[in-house]
Amino acid sequence: MLKTEEAAVVQVEHGINANLALRLALRKRTADAVLRIGVIAVVTITSVFLLFPVIVTVFMAFDARDYIGAFPPTSFSTQWFVQLAGSDFLWSAFKTSLLLATATTIASTTIGACAALAISWMTPKWSDLVTTAFLSPLVLPGVIIGFGLLMFLSVHDGLPVFAKLFAGHLIIALPFAVRLTLVGLAGISETLREAALSLGANEIQAFFTITLPLAKNGIAAGAVFGFATSMDDVTVSLFLSDFNTFTLPVALTSLIRSSFDLTIAAAAVALMSVTLLLLIVLDRVLGLERAIGRKT
Repeated sequence: MLKTEEAAVVQVEHGINANLALRLALRKRTADAVLRIGVIAVVTITSVFLLFPVIVTVFMAFDARDYIGAFPPTSFSTQWFVQLAGSDFLWSAFKTSLLLATATTIASTTIGACAALAISWMTPKWSDLVTTAFLSPLVLPGVIIGFGLLMFLSVHDGLPVFAKLFAGHLIIALPFAVRLTLVGLAGISETLREAALSLGANEIQAFFTITLPLAKNGIAAGAVFGFATSMDDVTVSLFLSDFNTFTLPVALTSLIRSSFDLTIAAAAVALMSVTLLLLIVLDRVLGLERAIGRKT
């Protein structure tokens, strides 16, 4: 009889423990579900907050009204893009931006690749110091860089404005080339270069046959980001431009102050499209995550 009662007590305790475990599991699932919903809500709100200005700009660029009205537009048209295509002022600025971005990309990629290669051969103490020096423009406000260059280059009155713009854009694009090339070089084993040297290759041959092919993704990524940075820059360019030589972002800033119409929105959409196209090319050709170093 006693054993039967003890068995009943054990069964009751097991039932209580099972119910308690079930309640704890349900509470944990509820907490996980609430947390998941909260994370999704935060990500959604943040994404909408970041994308909303872009969405507004795109919609207003296709606004059929001849004035800046309430959002969203009541009808749509491509009139502002037609006006953009016929604007000599903006086309001149776009040509300057394109030429400047191309020259900046070539120079920054070449210098950045060489600098990154030299840094990879340094001791950790010196490599950290030199890397910090090359990446310092990333933490400096563009206003400081532009104003500093304006003061520094003002002593050279005969220097062309395009050369001043090139110097400024090279400073802000070079950190991307150095950093992303370093990411590409980080995955290359030193034994590969040493093996090439032991087989009779010199340093130049080892670089072009071993190092460069393996680091090409990082170099290409640095070139694309440098080009996009140069095309989109307004802060540094604003200090170094004049009335004859100016970039597209500077031209848009000038239009905002003088005659604000939705041609500016159309030009902004065109500029965003160029940047987006570059990222798509980078993703299709190299893989965006691999190019920025997240995947090998």
